[in-house]
This record gives sequence, C-alpha cells and structure tokens, in this order.
Amino acid sequence: MCRIQLLVTILLLPAFVLGQKHFDFNVNCRQAYHEIIQLRIDAGQKILNEEKRKDPDNLIPALLENYIDFFVLFFNEDPAEYKARKDHLDSRLEAMDEGPESSPLFLFAKSVIHFQWAAIKVKFGYNWDAGWEFRRSFLLSRECRKKFPDFAPAGMLSGAMQVVAGTIPDGYKWLSSLLGIKGNIRDGMRQLEGFLGQTDQWAQLFRDEAAFYYLYLKFYMENKRSDVFAYIRQNNLDLRNNHLYTYLAANLAINDQQSEYAEHTIRDRNNGADYLDMPLWDQEMGYALMNRLDPDAPVYLERWLRNFKGKFYVKDVLLKLSWYYYLQGDQSRADACRRQVLEKGAADADADKQAVREARSGKWPNKFLLRARMLDDGGYYTQALQVLRGLSSSDFALPEEKCEFAYRLGRIYDGLGRQDEAISAYLTTLKTGQQLKEYFAARAALQIGYIYEGRGDKETAIGYFQKCLSLKEHEYKNSLDQRAKAGVSRCRGE
Repeated sequence: MCRIQLLVTILLLPAFVLGQKHFDFNVNCRQAYHEIIQLRIDAGQKILNEEKRKDPDNLIPALLENYIDFFVLFFNEDPAEYKARKDHLDSRLEAMDEGPESSPLFLFAKSVIHFQWAAIKVKFGYNWDAGWEFRRSFLLSRECRKKFPDFAPAGMLSGAMQVVAGTIPDGYKWLSSLLGIKGNIRDGMRQLEGFLGQTDQWAQLFRDEAAFYYLYLKFYMENKRSDVFAYIRQNNLDLRNNHLYTYLAANLAINDQQSEYAEHTIRDRNNGADYLDMPLWDQEMGYALMNRLDPDAPVYLERWLRNFKGKFYVKDVLLKLSWYYYLQGDQSRADACRRQVLEKGAADADADKQAVREARSGKWPNKFLLRARMLDDGGYYTQALQVLRGLSSSDFALPEEKCEFAYRLGRIYDGLGRQDEAISAYLTTLKTGQQLKEYFAARAALQIGYIYEGRGDKETAIGYFQKCLSLKEHEYKNSLDQRAKAGVSRCRGE
C-alpha cells in the first residue's frame, strides 16, 4: 500500500509543481522585456501572450505587462487609458503575492510595480497616493537588498530611489517626513554605478533600464551634464532603435541648451510602426525648433496640443507659442494663446505654474530679452549675445527687466565658457533681484555654485547653493531648491 501511495505521489509531483506560481525570467520573457524597454510595445506583448499560453503560472509576464502600462500612461497621459488600466495595480500585486517568497523577484517585482505606479499617479494628479506608492516601493527594495544581497537589480531600483529621496525640496518635506523616507545621493549613485559595473546575467538584462535612471540622475542631481553625453557616446547607446534612449538623449539635450543635437536625435530615430505612438515627439521637436524661432516650431507644438490627452506642460507649450507669435508681431494669435494658458492643462509642474503667472500678469516680456533667452536656451550663445550687444541696464525701465538683463548676460557668458564674466553678471542679478518674485536671483546663485563646484572650491559653492535655498517665494522654487540641495549634498560628500 505504501509503495502504491509513493508511486502516485511521484506521478503527481510534476503536475503539482507546474501548478504553482513561479518567477521564470526565461528567454522569451527576456526578449519581451528587451522589446518593451525599447518602446516596441506590440512586439513585447505578442511574446508575452505566447508565454502566458505556454506557462500560465509564470508571474514574469504580469510584471512585464506593468512596464507596458507604465510607458503607455506615463508618456501619453490619456485619462481613458488610465481608467481602463488603473485596476491592474491591485490585481498584479495580488498575483505577485502568490509567488515563492524564496525568490528575490517576490520583493523586487512588487517594488517595481509600486515604483511605476507612483510615477503614473503623479502624472494623473494623485500626488498623495503617489507618495505612498513610492514609500512602499522604497521599503520593498530595501528589504530585497537586505535579504538577497547578491541580487543586483535590487540595487538598481534602491539606488535610484535613494537619490530622489535625498533631494526632496523643502516644499515637500512634510511628505517625506510623514512617509518616513530618508535618502542619500552619494550612496544611491554608488549603488547604480555598482550595478552598471557588473557583468552577471541580471546586470546584462536590466542594463538599459538602469542606464536610463543613472543618466537622468547624473544630469539633474549630480549636475555632470557633459558626462551624460560622454557616456551615451562611449557606450554606443542605440539612440535610433531604442526609443527610450532616444527620448532620454533628446529631452536632456533640450534641457542642456543643445537644441540642434535634440533635433537631429529625434529626426534620426527609427520610425517603425511597431513603436509606441507618442505625441511627445512633436513636443520635443517643437521645443528644439522654438529656440531658434524656426517657422516649423508652432506646427509641431500645435499638433502636439491637438493629439496630447494629458495635462502636464500644456500651459508651458501655450506660453511658448504666445512668445513665438508675439516676436513675429502677430499679437492677436499671441493673445489667444495666453488666454488658453488659463483655460487648458494643469498647473502642477513648475513650468506650468510659471505660464499661469505670466498669463495673469497682463505684461509681455521685453522683446530683446525674450529673443536672447530663447536663443540662449537653444545653445545659440553667440547669436544671443549679439541680440543684447550695445544694450545696458539703463535701456530697461522695469526693475525685473534690469535684473533679467544681467541674468541673461550671465547665462550667455556661462554658455560661452567666460566664467569670470558670468559670475560678475550673476552677482549683479543677485544684488538687483533678491526681493523680486522672478526666479533670476535664485538661478544666478545656483549657477555661481555650479561654477565654484566645478573649480573645486566646494565651500564657496555651498554658500551659493544655500543662498539659492534661502530665497523665498520665487518662480520655480521647488525645482531650483531640489538642485541646490543636491549641490550642497555633493559638495559635502553626502
């Protein structure tokens, strides 16, 4: 009788094992992940569908479908898509809970899901919920590193969150205190660098995703902008076929006053039909062309406004369109764009808040200063300087215009590498702008801090970063404070 029972058990064992939920990042799942991370969503989903048919108990397809939800919702911000997909958060977490706790993926997968939905919820205006999602991800990632120290991907996500948590601006300190989140820029970047330096199968699998986090944080938190583009070149990142990298390079180039680089990057991308359709390419191209007042700029930005379903940066785009028409002498269209600033989009991002302030002010910028600003933003420093040549502060009537004139000169000299002249102009900006609501003085202090940090004079740099932090109630307060705080942490080796 015992032999019969043993035989039955042996025969049924494979069926029992196959019926258990498990994490199998097999060849098919790795290929699906590779397609998805390049934003070839349909190709990735097709592979996942086949994997689910072959092995319905494998939990990795559910994790990777969360990546699909993340990219679709984060980049396109379509409320209808959000409504259709929002219940996936709970169902996926419930599925992960059925997996074996002995696997590091039990904690890591849930951390990824919470992390991605934190970003999604920010995009859809659920900031409080996003904070709690971030906290859950933070704690799960930390637990995963502790329990499975040899599982490298835990350091990828944990490192990124450490950096972000270490630079939360004072305006959101109440939230970080409530959530119990404490970060550290230095430790977080070391985790990411350590992960990228590894060569095991996990490091190879997640390298593209880790590089994306690493380069964004190096750009904004470490302010090592030239290092970012050097990394892209030296590591031959595929800007043509990997649309996640295309977006990263173009977006950072626009924010680094490299409009021509951004334009070429967007134009050279693979336009295959199997990539995620994203209106943001029109937005990024419009921004790049706007900085040289190219007549095609409004074509791209207006098409983006027609196709984009979300709310982030709608007001900013409308403001920039108003500038374009204003400089072209088409006041009627400029006024129409300004009115729409107050009617469309949301004012969550600092750029959108600034657009609302300007639209409500009833005042238009000085045309010389505005033209110089746009050229400087695009990296056309010589042309920008030419616009201001022969002018002095006495040519401007308003205090904010006098202050902006000094600030614009500072930014242009900075871009040209004429640092001593830049510092002199920035100091004039600080002297004339500390009591103004405009951001010029705070940004000037930040820029001086960057210059001294680059020279190795960290004490002086800290002083100017702290000066930036000390200025109250100005435009772009949260984003400038975050950069200044990151500067202080870097200089102190924290």
